[in-house]
Amino acid sequence: MFQTVIDFLMDFGSLGLFIHSFMDAVIFPIPAFFLQVPLSIIHPSSALSLASVGYLGSLLGTPLGYLIGKGLGKSVLYKFLKKDWIEKASTMFNRNGEAAILVGAFTPIPFKVFTILAGCLNFSVWKLILYAALGRAAKFYVVGALFYMYGRAAESMIDSLKYIFLGIGVVLGIGFIVVKIIKNKKDLKRKSEQQLEQSE
Repeated sequence: MFQTVIDFLMDFGSLGLFIHSFMDAVIFPIPAFFLQVPLSIIHPSSALSLASVGYLGSLLGTPLGYLIGKGLGKSVLYKFLKKDWIEKASTMFNRNGEAAILVGAFTPIPFKVFTILAGCLNFSVWKLILYAALGRAAKFYVVGALFYMYGRAAESMIDSLKYIFLGIGVVLGIGFIVVKIIKNKKDLKRKSEQQLEQSE
C-alpha cells in the first residue's frame, strides 16, 4: 500500500516529494528518502533543487507533527508506528532532547516519531524547529549533492548512505552534548564566582 502511495507521488515529481516530505514529518511511516532517491536518479541535474523542495516540506510539516503529539499524546504514536521506534526515540529524548532531534534526523527511525514525541513531552517547539532545520538540511542535501556531483553513479552509494547518515548524526549529537557540557561548566563557574563576590 505504501509503495503504491510512493509510486503515485513520484508521478508528480518535485510536488510529490514536497507532499511526501511534509507527511514524513507528520504521520507517513516511509521516509522521504525513498522518493528523493529515485527522483534524483531520474533527474540528477535537479538533485539539489529536489533536496530544497524536500527540505522545505519537512520543515513545514514539523510543527504539525508537534501539534498532533501535543493534542493526541503517545496514543497516536503507538497506533501508527512501531513500538521499538518509539522506545528508542523516547530514550534519546530523555537523555538529551536537542541531540535526539539532531541524531533522529539521520537514523532509520522515521522523523515523525521525533516531531510527535516532542509534542507529547512538551519539548520547546522552537527548539524542535531549529534542530530539525539543521539535521534535515544535512540529510536532504547530502543526497542531493551526491546525485548532483556523480549523477546516476551515486545510486551505487545508496546502501552505504544509511551508515554515513548515522555517523553524521552521532557526530552532531556528540558535538552538541560536548558544547552543552562546556557551557554548563562555564555557567557553574560564573555562578560560583558571583556567590564568592557577594559573600565578600
